[in-house]
Amino acid sequence: MSVYEQLKELRISLPPVSVPSAAYVPYVQTGPLVFLSGHIARKDGKPWVAQLGRDIGTEEGQAAARAVAIDLLGTLQTACGGDLNRVKRIVKLLSLVNCTSDFTEQHLVTNGASELFVRLFGDKGAHARSAFGVAQLPMGACVEIELIAELA
Repeated sequence: MSVYEQLKELRISLPPVSVPSAAYVPYVQTGPLVFLSGHIARKDGKPWVAQLGRDIGTEEGQAAARAVAIDLLGTLQTACGGDLNRVKRIVKLLSLVNCTSDFTEQHLVTNGASELFVRLFGDKGAHARSAFGVAQLPMGACVEIELIAELA
C-alpha cells in the first residue's frame, strides 16, 4: 500500500509547510538527505502548550507527537517535490519533550510519531531516534521533533 493510500485510510490530510517563526528555513537538502527543522506540537492551529508530568500525561503526549509527525510529513512532502513516494528512508528523529524533572517517559511520548512513520512507510519508516526531556520549548509547546530522511 502506498504512503498516500495509508494516509487516506488513516484520514490524514497533510498541512502546508509552516512558516518559520524565527531565522531559519523549514528544511535543507544536501545530496540525498533532507533535514527538517524542528516542528512543535499544535492543537487547533495553535501551539499545544503543556508540560508532560504536570499538565498532561504520556497518552496525550503521544497524540501531540503524532500531530507533530503529521506536520513534518507536510514539510517532507514539499521537500520531496510533492511526492512522498520519493522517501527512501526515514533516517532519524530527534524528539524534545517539555516535561517535569521527574518525568521519564519521553521515549513513550515519541512513539506517537515513530509508530506513524512505520505505519506509513513500513520498513523504510523504521528509524534511529533520540528522545530528550527539556525544561521548556518555544512558545511553551509540549513536544518538538526534527527529522532526517533520505530521498530517492
